[in-house]
Amino acid sequence: MDAGGAGGDGPPVTSLPLQSVRVLDLSRLLPGPLASLVLADLGAEVDKIEDASGGDYLRALPPFLGEGEHATSSVFLALNRNKRSAVLDLKKPRAREAFLRMIERYDVLLEQFRPGVLDRLGLSHATLLARNPRLVVCALTGYGQDGPLAQRAGHDLNYLARAGVLGQQGPSDVPPAVPGFQLADVSGGLYAVIGIMGALMERARSGRGSIVDVAMIETAMPFALSGFGLAFGGQAPSRGREALSGGIGPYNTYATKDGRHVSLAALEPKFWMSFSEGVGHVAQMSDLVPGPHQTELVAKLRALFAARTLEEWTTFSRERDCCLEPVLTPDEARRDPHLVARKMFFTLDSTRWGAIPQMRTPLTPSDRAHAPPPAQGEHTDAILRDAGIEAEEIAALRAEGAAR
Repeated sequence: MDAGGAGGDGPPVTSLPLQSVRVLDLSRLLPGPLASLVLADLGAEVDKIEDASGGDYLRALPPFLGEGEHATSSVFLALNRNKRSAVLDLKKPRAREAFLRMIERYDVLLEQFRPGVLDRLGLSHATLLARNPRLVVCALTGYGQDGPLAQRAGHDLNYLARAGVLGQQGPSDVPPAVPGFQLADVSGGLYAVIGIMGALMERARSGRGSIVDVAMIETAMPFALSGFGLAFGGQAPSRGREALSGGIGPYNTYATKDGRHVSLAALEPKFWMSFSEGVGHVAQMSDLVPGPHQTELVAKLRALFAARTLEEWTTFSRERDCCLEPVLTPDEARRDPHLVARKMFFTLDSTRWGAIPQMRTPLTPSDRAHAPPPAQGEHTDAILRDAGIEAEEIAALRAEGAAR
């Protein structure tokens, strides 16, 4: 596969939709870096500002690629292609002054601090907008810029719990399971992209920048829309007993003979009929409705699925149009023929880390060239120079540890 991108038979992409947009990214870990990854893949110039200690904490999360001083998290490397990195210690006055000069050349500032952190540094949203009235400031936090919980610490699981998402997950007789993914973090990053794009369109009309307040708890709430819809209609959702939360046999997961699992989502009658005909079950419309009768149906389906291997069920799903798919691990998904055909995975060559495994976002052009992720502070001088900061000033910043 082409080391510069995701492969593809067509000519390389020569024009990207955001190639004139400049983004200054203060975020770390997953939510903000995912947002800036999407923007960078679409052509935006993204410059990461990392602190003078560990930088983006994600760099230190195993497993690692590279040896010695170059050892870096494979997750960090998957999230930070097409970006530059500068190290600034914003606790130092000289670094803050440099930052204020830098902000004048950017279209977007993406920050992920708790409300008030930038204020205490003398870099409040109002100060930044006064310095650059066309700036779009995207503030991505757990609970938002205001409200009783604005200063509350939290992580993905907390946001899902308070948003009503975790509270509708079954089974009903045990505590809600911890999801194996960071839903609020990811949705927070994606809604940040949407908010930024909307603010840029508004700026094109009005000429003015704005503040985009993205709270991860709120970005998680649409995932509980079916539960909220029931509540809006006066019906209290029953955890694990609704049609879409494990309450019916045709929409569930099952173990196979060889200890693997499949997902069945035959919600519509035509799909349920197709499945039922294939396994010899006499389908009833009541099969698609939650209720006490589902206990017997689920037991029957468990026995049916346990009688065949995953490969046998995969063959069955190819022959029957019934919304039946294997449960794959991430490593297996990398080899899935459909995802391979869609060019979702590629490798990116780097002198530091060799061939770096990468995954496209749904919006990443499959034939664009990519730059490898940056080392911490790799582009500090270049980013400062681009902001009009002279070599003598850069040397002074470095001398006092304000830049590295």
